[in-house]
Amino acid sequence: MLSQNFMLEKDPLSLERIRQILVRLEDTIIFDLIERAQFAHNPRIYIRGSFQELRDLEFDGSWLEWFLKEIETFHAKARRYTSPDEYPFTSNLPVPVLLPLAFPKILHPNTINANPSILSFYTRSIVPRITRRATLALAAIKRSNGIIGDEEYEDDGNYGSAATIDVEVLQAISKRVHYGKFVSESKFLENPAAFIPHILTPNPVALEALVTKPEVERKLLQRLRKKAAIYAQEFSADGDAIVNSHLNGSAKIDVDGVVELYESYIIPLTKEVEVDYLLHRLDGLSQEEIDTLAAQ
Repeated sequence: MLSQNFMLEKDPLSLERIRQILVRLEDTIIFDLIERAQFAHNPRIYIRGSFQELRDLEFDGSWLEWFLKEIETFHAKARRYTSPDEYPFTSNLPVPVLLPLAFPKILHPNTINANPSILSFYTRSIVPRITRRATLALAAIKRSNGIIGDEEYEDDGNYGSAATIDVEVLQAISKRVHYGKFVSESKFLENPAAFIPHILTPNPVALEALVTKPEVERKLLQRLRKKAAIYAQEFSADGDAIVNSHLNGSAKIDVDGVVELYESYIIPLTKEVEVDYLLHRLDGLSQEEIDTLAAQ
């Protein structure tokens, strides 16, 4: 997982630095999706209460939610979620075993956490699409063994492997979406006077216009499609890419599905985080402090 060392970074709010991190996160997300696409959908792991084994442990959530809880419990003890770019999917986590690091003040205090939305769209929309090829291949194998009907689809039993990769994908998407706070803070500090009237009004539409760059989004989606097409290729024994292998049914990932993930989910949700952060950017400030910012 991509991490930024806030103890050493000279300017964590540099838009160029943020851009570099977001570009690298594209690679992380694509590669994680490729790994998840190797397994069938396995919808059972997303249904709450579907595992008697977990109910016996008095846990009534889904298999994936249990995975997240167990992993994030350990990570919380190691103070992962004290970092300004880390956000858990699980609530009521234990306090860190270690004393907190003295991070520099980067973001305005806030409680914005988009992870419930990320978990929802990922399990309901993204997983079924990116696992379609593996699910169809599984169905063909089951039919050849006389298994037909409802039993032939979706479930290959790899619950642990699928959930392990799901956690990695979700953490990467979460980091990408919540970096919208860094973008908003950077742009706000660059020109507070442009934002403050729309925060005080409040005017979410105007704030979104201030942080939205259509040309940047267009280039992002273009770059993402090229990357996904390259990474989706198969390679021959001598290391050469098999030309257009991502188009002939042997692609490692649904390229259009990766682009849709960003276009329909990640980019819109990031904007919501950016705007929500800005709407609360003046919380706790005195009128004098607001006037000082407006005069900059």
